[in-house]
Amino acid sequence: MNGGGGGGDGAASSGGGPPPPLEWRFSQVFGERTAGEEVQEVDIISAIEFDKSGDHLATGDRGGRVVLFERTDNKDNGVSRRDAEQMDYTVRHPEFRYKTEFQSHEPEFDYLKSLEIEEKINKIRWCQPANGALFLLSTNDKTIKYWKVQEKKIKKISEMNIDPSKTPGQPSSSSPPPVVANGVHADPAHDYLSKFSFPPGGLPSLRLPVVTSLETSLVARCRRVYAHAHDYHINSISNSSDGETFISADDLRVNLWNLEISNQSFNIVDVKPTNMEDLTEVITSAEFHPIHCNMLAYSSSKGSIRLIDMRQSALCDSHTKLFEEPEAPGSRSFFTEIIASISDIKFSKDGRYILSRDYMTLKLWDINMDSGPVASYQVHEHLRPKLCDLYENDSIFDKFECCLSGDGLRVATGSYSNLFRVFGASQGSTEAATLEASKNPMRRQIQTPARPSRTISSMTRMVRRGSESPGAEANGNGYDFTNKLLHMAWHPTENSIACAAANSLYMYYA
Repeated sequence: MNGGGGGGDGAASSGGGPPPPLEWRFSQVFGERTAGEEVQEVDIISAIEFDKSGDHLATGDRGGRVVLFERTDNKDNGVSRRDAEQMDYTVRHPEFRYKTEFQSHEPEFDYLKSLEIEEKINKIRWCQPANGALFLLSTNDKTIKYWKVQEKKIKKISEMNIDPSKTPGQPSSSSPPPVVANGVHADPAHDYLSKFSFPPGGLPSLRLPVVTSLETSLVARCRRVYAHAHDYHINSISNSSDGETFISADDLRVNLWNLEISNQSFNIVDVKPTNMEDLTEVITSAEFHPIHCNMLAYSSSKGSIRLIDMRQSALCDSHTKLFEEPEAPGSRSFFTEIIASISDIKFSKDGRYILSRDYMTLKLWDINMDSGPVASYQVHEHLRPKLCDLYENDSIFDKFECCLSGDGLRVATGSYSNLFRVFGASQGSTEAATLEASKNPMRRQIQTPARPSRTISSMTRMVRRGSESPGAEANGNGYDFTNKLLHMAWHPTENSIACAAANSLYMYYA
């Protein structure tokens, strides 16, 4: 299924039954590690983002670099239409190639707070392209930058007026003869002016130097720098559908910016209490609605998602809707609030659904129904007995991202041991695949079909689906917690996933 229909429709559709499970195949890898190769900290990928067309992919790393890739398989490449129709399209898959890279952020030092600001790229967001140029936003903990990437033609003079091979008295030696003060060569053999004579009637034409474009190079230029607006670390940036504004969020505030104005922003959400001792939750992620430029959602460390409408007031302290799952009686423990913290939220393509990721689960929410999620997918339930160990080694604070397919039929997120999970999101689907970020993604494939677990509400649609990891990994003992797949992105129109395993970018298709 390579559909690019309205996102989210599949999550609620029931006609014709759920689509068959996808068979994932390896497509490409960039920056593959050899056995035993040590990964440099600055090379570890920290952000991935497709643009709206799916023809470009951007990654950011901990060294402050942004690397761009462009799609190559959808270009004609000189193939005639008749030959293209005869090609077996079942073997074609999205192919990308390296395009360019640039240093987006450098390490800085905040002298007022005596804090180092690392160069790590936290988020990348594509903006609207214009005049053949690409535009994108990138941010580290404190500063957002607006980049323009454009092809520039390198021009060189290819033809000169004087042809050296036709000048009289060409010397055999390559070294130039001495020149006297008046500009005439001391050697009479090189005195071109004395030997040159105009033909009768003059020259028919004067040949001027010709400038030609021999090659093109990609140039990245920083157009705007949006700084000094966040006291805390920026965790999210998101473009508005109006193409003119974007938001940036830190732990306590969400700011609204205009792309053209870098010295002013509007604070639209502020959860900072008067007394910081009263602080009970922080903002963890924020995202604009993909269609309505007045709506946005942000998640909190308590596991709730708030939908706000900027038309209601200038400072959106009150929310339009609150999405949270009631806590099961008697289930509270020391780790309850930690594992409930939402690390990432994403809107479906049509804005009808919100996908959220906390430490244990993926949840799909219908923005028209705030009583609870329409579906939950178990990702790390088998790690529940090991929460003490995960707390001691800080793994319990890992922030995993999530993504939806463009047609809304599937959702995906990462896990440990460089594994990622893909779930069917349509009603009645039991699809639950576990794949490994390697050249053989199906190596860890669960062979048994995913079993639907208990209903968490009387509502028939609210069924928790998922699958436990089989065999030795059922209790988490087989997991490598140092290899974690935190960042991934789904192609906007096709079933293609890009995911980051340390410094390697893996791409898969179905």
